[in-house]
Amino acid sequence: MSTQVQRPNILIFMVDQLNGTLFPDGPADWLHTPNLKNLAQKSTRFSRTYTASPLCAPGRASFMAGQLPSRTCVYDNAAEFTSAIPTYAHHLRRAGYHTCLSGKMHFVGPDQLHGFEQRLTTDIYPADFGWTPDYRKPGERIDWWYHNMSSVTGAGIAEISNQLEYDDEVAYHATRKVYDLARSKDDRPWCLTVSFTHPHDPYIARRKYWDLYADCDHLLPQVQNLGYENQDAHSKRIFDANDWRSYDISEQNIKDSRRAYFANISYLDDKIGEVMEALRNTDQEQDTIIVFTSDHGDMIGERGLWFKMTFFEGSSRVPLMICAPAMQAGLVESPVSTMDITPTLADLANVDLSEVLPWTDGESILDLANGKPRTSAVLMEYAAEASYAPLAGVVKDEWKYIQCELDPPQLFNLSDDPNELRNLADDPSTQDKLNELKQIADQRWDMHEFDSQVRESQARRWVVYEALRNGDYYPWDYQPLQKASERYMRNHMDLNVVETNARYPKD
Repeated sequence: MSTQVQRPNILIFMVDQLNGTLFPDGPADWLHTPNLKNLAQKSTRFSRTYTASPLCAPGRASFMAGQLPSRTCVYDNAAEFTSAIPTYAHHLRRAGYHTCLSGKMHFVGPDQLHGFEQRLTTDIYPADFGWTPDYRKPGERIDWWYHNMSSVTGAGIAEISNQLEYDDEVAYHATRKVYDLARSKDDRPWCLTVSFTHPHDPYIARRKYWDLYADCDHLLPQVQNLGYENQDAHSKRIFDANDWRSYDISEQNIKDSRRAYFANISYLDDKIGEVMEALRNTDQEQDTIIVFTSDHGDMIGERGLWFKMTFFEGSSRVPLMICAPAMQAGLVESPVSTMDITPTLADLANVDLSEVLPWTDGESILDLANGKPRTSAVLMEYAAEASYAPLAGVVKDEWKYIQCELDPPQLFNLSDDPNELRNLADDPSTQDKLNELKQIADQRWDMHEFDSQVRESQARRWVVYEALRNGDYYPWDYQPLQKASERYMRNHMDLNVVETNARYPKD
């Protein structure tokens, strides 16, 4: 494939578990996010972007491949992402890009690169099959890795944590990489993905960010806990999976959790600002497309739900902003998917995806950003912990339809009912819309076959994991390689050359 076409650099910021309802048109006014607000002014802002699956590993695999979990087979946080599936990193690298990842992507399996030429950090979560759910044991909690409500009861202030340590490292390596790219003799365009783990729980924040929200008016959910008996069937399963009966959640716990969550959005804004400052100070910003998004959202206490694992807006809706010369700055309110990002990047970089388009569930939103309406529906899947069988979702215009073989269908009009409190599936006046969206779902999914595929995958992985943990264990976790012999000054180098090449600008 020719590399002679002039192509832009690409900088992708992915964050973890960021609720898209907080980004109605860029960050909400009351969020302390100066860097993201500055980016928003220059970007196409997609206010209704949906994850392909509201969980880390399946959501991220779908984002990278432009395919639903039923195609990638990344059903949950312990399902292998096969090396044979092309990602945007493969497509761009094949077209002549240098591709690099700093941070989390939650790849499971021995391939920890998936098209990235370079990876600067290890991942924050394990790469093996240990977190495999088991549909053969519905209702069983796997205590050592399932979410529980301690993230809520333990919310508060900390100067360092597992999560903070990780994202500090991600930002440091990403910033250093931006400087390296400016000084590099490699004339290829580059794609750098910077992927953070915040504002993912636990809800713990540094005091400097915590203090920003002392007088915040948004520390309580819009929709209070509906009560266990009033929840829909899948929400009850989420409550049970999160061991809700073992915890007494006070109003102060809720306020503290949401305050720390908002504080960590501001922390992320600072980290993103560090990378952006390096980009500006090395005169690379004007040649770089910038993308900001998240893998999925967080319910942050709405209707009593926390974390993700549901198709309700707080969990399934994410922010998306793209700053690119070919895309007009402004607001797009049509539904789009994180799976649309890969074909959109290909369009922006003039990369041909014709060989894989028949197996792609996303579509380029370049035309949509420039005023062309979308006619296709946005699709979602969930087949991981807290489910006993796969769920499927369809979003089209202002409507959302959810189906599962175990549950009654759900239909919401998001324009009239943004908090999704009125299930219209049995309303006689909405039967035409229900049938329209159900037909889209039936054309895309054989839910019984989908369930069988998930069960087969889970059963296989339980066998493999237990086998590999017996005897010597060879981990798949990525080990970053730093060649100390090629850093700073060494005796096979000319000191004058080293000092000159390490400076930016040269004069």
